Amino acid sequence: MVTVKINGEDRLFEEGIQYQLIAEQYQRDYEHQIALVIVNGKIQELMKRLTKDCELEFVTYADLIGHKTYVRSAIMLMMKAISDVAGLQAAVNVKVEFTIGAGYYCSFKNGLHLDAGTIAAVKERMLELADKHIPVTKKAYPADEAVALFEKLGMRDKVALFRYRRSSNINVYCLGDYYDYYYGYMLPNSGYVKCFDLFGYEDGMILLLPEREEPETLPAFVPRPKLFNTLMGTNEWGREMGIDTVGDLNDWICHGSISDLILVQEALQERRIGEIARDIARRKDVKFVMIAGPSSSGKTTFSHRLSVQLRTYGLKPHPIGLDNYYLNHDQTPLDEEGRPNFECLEALDVELFNRDMCDLLAGKEVELPTFNFRTGKREYNGRKTKLGPDDILVIEGIHGLNEKMSHSLPAESKFKIYISALTCLNIDDHNRIPTTDGRLLRRMVRDARTRGTSARKTIEMWPSVRRGEEQYIFPFQEEADAMFNSAMIYELSVIKQFAEPLLFSIRKGEPEYHEAKRLLKFLEYFLGVSSEELPNNSLCREFVGGSCFDV
Repeated sequence: MVTVKINGEDRLFEEGIQYQLIAEQYQRDYEHQIALVIVNGKIQELMKRLTKDCELEFVTYADLIGHKTYVRSAIMLMMKAISDVAGLQAAVNVKVEFTIGAGYYCSFKNGLHLDAGTIAAVKERMLELADKHIPVTKKAYPADEAVALFEKLGMRDKVALFRYRRSSNINVYCLGDYYDYYYGYMLPNSGYVKCFDLFGYEDGMILLLPEREEPETLPAFVPRPKLFNTLMGTNEWGREMGIDTVGDLNDWICHGSISDLILVQEALQERRIGEIARDIARRKDVKFVMIAGPSSSGKTTFSHRLSVQLRTYGLKPHPIGLDNYYLNHDQTPLDEEGRPNFECLEALDVELFNRDMCDLLAGKEVELPTFNFRTGKREYNGRKTKLGPDDILVIEGIHGLNEKMSHSLPAESKFKIYISALTCLNIDDHNRIPTTDGRLLRRMVRDARTRGTSARKTIEMWPSVRRGEEQYIFPFQEEADAMFNSAMIYELSVIKQFAEPLLFSIRKGEPEYHEAKRLLKFLEYFLGVSSEELPNNSLCREFVGGSCFDV
């Protein structure tokens, strides 16, 4: 018998019992489904077995890691159902692209087309497989054998990925007769995936899944056409360059053409910024360019580069950061956990901002504030501004699209831009890279460099940041006059060398350890690229340093 401490109580279990069976005994004590266990500080899948005395904790769908496990398992269930209904090569040619709200958009490759009837049959097959509670198994294959397996299955995206793996073994998951590779933990059987929907959308389909806040409830799908078109445009450029996955990117790096890739992507971004500047210049009443987006989207560098482009149209732009209108930190509102809520609108001095902007619109000279993040206080350093006939303010901040932020300004005087780092690069066709991971790594590197913030603190604050984005930013994105994707296809290879030392500083036992370990594993997929390759006006330099702009 093995002694296991659970919730402070010692229990005896037979050696070799699956963690799933232990979790079932405690499920009634948890509001949400248990997805994983933590054994002596190490995350374990429920299909694993108890081997020694330990302390055990449970992870549910409402936890970040548990929710990711649900999503991953639902994708595998979908791929298995596609294979059963339309054949293995159909599953091979489905790519999980990006999210639209709670929906995961899946595209079809190499001439594949699944019509509405076939998609309905796939959904029905998913439900059948879920009812059967088919076990998910995991086996560590020697790397050469894993490559041979996926070569035989036609999954060449995984073959390209494994070419750069340093590990001698690769974990392969199996559901029935379907084999696949997934980055991260999986649920123990198909019966754990109970809540989903699948339906056609545009030229592909949407796998709709619960969100972490309500993990047993399927939310309504809300189309976001502007966001969708922006993401598809980025994907199309990646395909034209021959870079769909991390394996493709690593090939570019190895073949010595990464400098060309950087130059082409930087030129593409500059062209898009120029197009936005042209549209602004054509609207003669615009005096305020309002730029908004989630944390670490590159709003500051974008505002500077847009300002340069606006000058080519004879305009005189003045970049302003809404962060300079933060209340002093001792006045910052608290969230439901009693922590300072820097993401809410009330963390800003909205009335001061409106008063300053109205005075500028009226032709008055105004001294603008600067926020000192090290002291947590707003300061005045003699930065005075006055608007002439050709002057225009370029204002960036997470609340830039919220009408409450600029309620005193005439609608015709504003041009709204939504910016976000919409990562469209995949690990492989069935393992997408969440845009939030890219932004989290950006923020971690930047804040350590400019604000002295530890990686542990950045990860600790991230859930609050994300809640603020969901509440204060994403609801307004479709109201933008223009969208800009700031993600660069190569950037994680550059950020890797800055992020890894910060993540390694988080020790086992700290609450942020598991997330740090996940991100370190994620970065292992990328070959590194020196930041010396970047132009000094690159948006990436806002995070890694060396920018020609004051960021």
